[in-house]
Amino acid sequence: MQKTTVETVEDLTKKLPAGLQTPSNIRTEVFYDYKTNRYVFQNKVGDKVTGIPFTMTPAEYMEYTLKESNDKYFKDRNAIRKEDKPAGKEPLPFFNLRRSNTLLEDVFGPGGIQLTTQGSIELSSGLIRNVIDNPTLPERSRKRTRFDLDPQIQLNVNAKVGNKINFGLNYDTDAAFNFDARRVKLAYQGDEDEIIKNMEAGNVSMTTENSLINGGTALFGIKSDLQFGKLRVSTVLSQQESESRTISSRGAVQTTPFEINADQYDENRHFFLSHYFRDNYDKALAKLPYVQSAVSITRLEVWVTNKRSSYDQARDILALADLGEHSSIHNPLWSTTGTETVPHNDANTMHRELISTYVAARDISQTAAVLPSTVIMGRDYEKIESARLLTPSEYTFQPQLGYVSLRTPLQADEVLAVAYEYIYNGKAYQVGEFSSNQNVGALFLKLLKPVSLSPQAYTWDLMMKNIYSLGYNAYNIQKDRFKLSITYQSDTTGVYLNYIPEGDIRDHLLLSVMNLDNLNSANDPHPDGIFDFLDGYTVMADNGRIIFPVVEPFGSHLRKMIADDAVAEKYVFQQLYDSTLTVARQFAEKNKFRISGEYRGSSGAELNLNATNITRGSVRVTANGVALIEGTDYTVDYISGTVTIINQAILDAGTPVTVTLENQSVFNMQRKTMMGVDLAYNFSKDFRVGAT
Repeated sequence: MQKTTVETVEDLTKKLPAGLQTPSNIRTEVFYDYKTNRYVFQNKVGDKVTGIPFTMTPAEYMEYTLKESNDKYFKDRNAIRKEDKPAGKEPLPFFNLRRSNTLLEDVFGPGGIQLTTQGSIELSSGLIRNVIDNPTLPERSRKRTRFDLDPQIQLNVNAKVGNKINFGLNYDTDAAFNFDARRVKLAYQGDEDEIIKNMEAGNVSMTTENSLINGGTALFGIKSDLQFGKLRVSTVLSQQESESRTISSRGAVQTTPFEINADQYDENRHFFLSHYFRDNYDKALAKLPYVQSAVSITRLEVWVTNKRSSYDQARDILALADLGEHSSIHNPLWSTTGTETVPHNDANTMHRELISTYVAARDISQTAAVLPSTVIMGRDYEKIESARLLTPSEYTFQPQLGYVSLRTPLQADEVLAVAYEYIYNGKAYQVGEFSSNQNVGALFLKLLKPVSLSPQAYTWDLMMKNIYSLGYNAYNIQKDRFKLSITYQSDTTGVYLNYIPEGDIRDHLLLSVMNLDNLNSANDPHPDGIFDFLDGYTVMADNGRIIFPVVEPFGSHLRKMIADDAVAEKYVFQQLYDSTLTVARQFAEKNKFRISGEYRGSSGAELNLNATNITRGSVRVTANGVALIEGTDYTVDYISGTVTIINQAILDAGTPVTVTLENQSVFNMQRKTMMGVDLAYNFSKDFRVGAT
């Protein structure tokens, strides 16, 4: 490195391969000292002299200036020659290449070789060191060091050979779906007079003009377009990376199929208000459309764990499992009172003792100390500080059958508690305490769901397991053309049957066995093989849910209907009601029931495709078989999966609309081989015959 200030002759004449530019305020000045007959060099910073001056004899100075003059002369001459020198060949540009080649142009047409590369590459790297101070682990296992590399690559490559061969590559590590991360295609484009019009390999698509066979757009394989005179032949051999789906509607009413397994009940959303209502549920709905219940719930308050930090109507609550119970008391500390079996605060001794002996339990900080040791938190009760009171828009309830349905399902660790009032045979009863009646301390409420809901919990049976959702997009379900069937997968054939060929039910449809087909279209008590659509009892039409009129349709109810324990053991799925879903799903040999059908729901001009990340160009919409034009008759949101009809004439006329699409959702990926041939023979410009 060259010195900033010159101190010796060697510093002045020595040439170094690298160095920093000398600051503008530092300079070296030379003057002649006639007294000593020497040239003096001195350094200055601004106007101040620094360092020790050094000198040269006149001979040394002349030699120095001559060398400096020669160096400057040759440097200037080289600069002039470089400016006058003609430009030679540029180095090979890898990212934007264009070369001509006579041999290739004779075969693949003019254009030579072209290569265009665009994109970005970013590499984030680091070192991760984990230290675990666990004496039970070996010393070598307590420390772990590893590299952390996170490459982010977005690359687009396009290569051409002449005007016939085209190669495209897209690579994106940040793509939301794996099938979008790598896309590659090699294509050959033939001339007008060639038999091979087009040949493609890689990510290809196959479209047809046949309304019955639509081809596919999400394909990976080989496709060719050939022409033999007036005959046009398109072939494809590929792997289809999508699921074909058809959605139909008429007059802005969409028809959607559904399939639900028995283990897909609507969990943590629907709860009986008491064991009394669960015990009488089957009896109350045994003779639909008449409900055999003398109960009419008139008032209900629903409380949940406050996870929204909403304190407008927040209260401390003490939710108790045995409150209001008469026949289902779990803790022997409490005993029944009176002969009335319906739920109310005085059905057992709990509430009376709470408001007298254990009134101090209203201070939830003292609850555990006040209550007897046999009353255990998490089993007998839950205490919640600043619980949230749900608004009426956040739930619905069935006044005759005694259950509440939440708009949003509870999370696993949330608590649900209620207070309600009802009339039974003209007499009013109350369970729990309403917020308007008790202003001091915690409210005593009926516990429906504790923090941890398991089969061992006292309130396990209060969670309903006989209600099934048709899908998050199902709402305003219409009775017209609603279809539902219940089937069982046969062990011998593997086929889904709508009956069980054994026991007392071998001659009955499963739909009828489950009390979902006891009426005809006139609501007379004669089964007709069609689902009994009774809003509020067998369906929730507004939010698209199926309700079985029995508590355990695939469990104890099915066993009772088969009437043979040996036969019932082969079919009954009792684990669905006695175990958590995780455990129940391990009994695959019992999980063979399926609920399927289709429904129509009002959806305005918008059709939900029940799919996301739809392949662009794969959506085809027809009205009465006539293809509609995207942007003119309809629009498509490929990300959220919705089609909106914008042609008002189609909506006003109630024209049947059919949408076909390809769904590439990672949750429903179905890969299968697709082979096809599309033929078209042009007799004239007005007459053509085709086949697919």
